[in-house]
Amino acid sequence: MLRIGLGYDIHPLVEGRRLILGGLEIPSPRGLAGHSDGDGLIHAVIDALLGAAGEGDIGRLFPADPRTKGISSLALLRDVMDMLRGRGWRVVNVDAVVVAEEPRLAPYVEAMKKKLCSLLGVDEASLGIKGKTNEGLDAVGRGEAIACWAVALLER
Repeated sequence: MLRIGLGYDIHPLVEGRRLILGGLEIPSPRGLAGHSDGDGLIHAVIDALLGAAGEGDIGRLFPADPRTKGISSLALLRDVMDMLRGRGWRVVNVDAVVVAEEPRLAPYVEAMKKKLCSLLGVDEASLGIKGKTNEGLDAVGRGEAIACWAVALLER
């Protein structure tokens, strides 16, 4: 059985936070606001995985409570992967897009892939991460937020 899921996440950029994307800290004067570490890329991937498995969304699985305050999104992804494997699912591939005016993400994509591939249980050819801009349009284009999209294919 093959199942596809789609994930999306957006967070505003704020002063005084570290910018975490794909499990990496990226040098930036602003970071993503959020209850956890705000890693929108991993949040979109989690929602894509959960959607493919018919398991709801990240907010249902990890509500905004003291247990998840400031938690690393890598830990959330580990928990999701443990759950999916326990239910017989295997990740076939994941493809993601990070939409941000800045910083430029190309120098960090390979390190993000290495970090996420091990958690997802896929090789680097089975994980796509792309950086795009919004060409100055809307809050993302004005540099006020970063949005992330992901699609996942699972097999059982």
